[in-house]
Amino acid sequence: MMTGEAEMQLICGQVLDIQSNPFETPVPEAARHLRRGAIAIEAGRIVRVGEADALRAAYPGTETVEMGDALLLPGFVDAHVHYPQTGIIASWGKRLIDWLNTYTFPEEELFDAPDYAMEVATRYLELTTQNGTTSVASFCTIHPGSVDALFACAQARGQAIVAGKTCMNRNAPLRLQDTAQSAYDESAALIARWHGMDRLTYAITPRFSPTSTPDQLEALGALWAAHPDCLMQTHLSEQTDEIAWVRELYPDARDYLDTYEAHGLLGARGLYGHAIHLEPREVDRLAEVGAALVHCPTSNTFIGSGLFQMAALQARGLSIGLATDTGGGSSFSMLRTMAAAYEIGQLTGTALHPAQLLWLATAGSARALHLDHEIGTLAEGSAADLVALDMGATFAIEQRAERARDVWEAIFPTIMMGDDRSVAGVWIAGRRAIG
Repeated sequence: MMTGEAEMQLICGQVLDIQSNPFETPVPEAARHLRRGAIAIEAGRIVRVGEADALRAAYPGTETVEMGDALLLPGFVDAHVHYPQTGIIASWGKRLIDWLNTYTFPEEELFDAPDYAMEVATRYLELTTQNGTTSVASFCTIHPGSVDALFACAQARGQAIVAGKTCMNRNAPLRLQDTAQSAYDESAALIARWHGMDRLTYAITPRFSPTSTPDQLEALGALWAAHPDCLMQTHLSEQTDEIAWVRELYPDARDYLDTYEAHGLLGARGLYGHAIHLEPREVDRLAEVGAALVHCPTSNTFIGSGLFQMAALQARGLSIGLATDTGGGSSFSMLRTMAAAYEIGQLTGTALHPAQLLWLATAGSARALHLDHEIGTLAEGSAADLVALDMGATFAIEQRAERARDVWEAIFPTIMMGDDRSVAGVWIAGRRAIG
């Protein structure tokens, strides 16, 4: 449970402040490490970051939280999840479409019960907080109550959350289908009720082209045009058999992306999950409009989807976030997700630096969500959403970290072997939630 904190406080420990994109700026210039640092927070916001002694002198008498050698970072930002799949995480195998029919759709049918939706939403936010995640972008189910549950739970916790009602009107069980009109109307009502309330952002959410008719995609494109400050989240080119299915369903489309583009669902505030098997035209258009891609490495390996081309897509200047994609992803932990991103990078010929992995899990994901002014950063004025990592949480990690020659060697074992045991503290809007 979250606890209240004094109006002004200093959180002291090691501080790692990645101030610019380490894919574009050399790591020594992009990041600042303070061995004895502190973060001053007031009224839920970061006031100042600096050396601990200097901040103690600047703010005498301020309540101080001592985190020892723990590493202080922005809270993790998970840019693509399915909170209704919390209960079915780590379900055995199969391909994407079989997985949806066998596990996902039967579970999502249960969310027509508001109490069940609230139970799972509460459990999900507790699990992710325990893993150091302070913000997520989630698909809900077709039931408006599933959106209400997640937003209400996040609002009570003071969290910055992106979410939306999943829209589907074909190729799904009848109990999980809406219509083009009801998708528009119910999403519009949810936008009016939640979007911009406190720290909540609405995302218009067609699940993916196979589960929406052209009429439904057209309706959701019109809704986005009417509410351009909303985000739009969906899936794109996750598996090769999925792409073949899209070709059958949309024979006139130039490619998968065109099924969205032709219906007003391609734009700068669009979030396209997976994006593994992209055609050159798709990469060109995504880059032209400034859309964001979301890398879901544990899901891509767990369901056998393929290898995301991080280096090539970064070179095109695309905004890229990182995500667990729970429950297709096999972990709630962004540390495990960073480890999987590193492993996939190795398989595609690019060894991602620890600074790049941490950037993807914080500021990179925040940028993809157009929330980098608010979350994923230690910049003055941003929300005091923070995580403290114990870099010796297990004996295996500790014995490797002891050999470290710099902070990057010290933190890399935690990225590769860490989990919720590595999370020593979490703050959401300045209130301590864990530790």
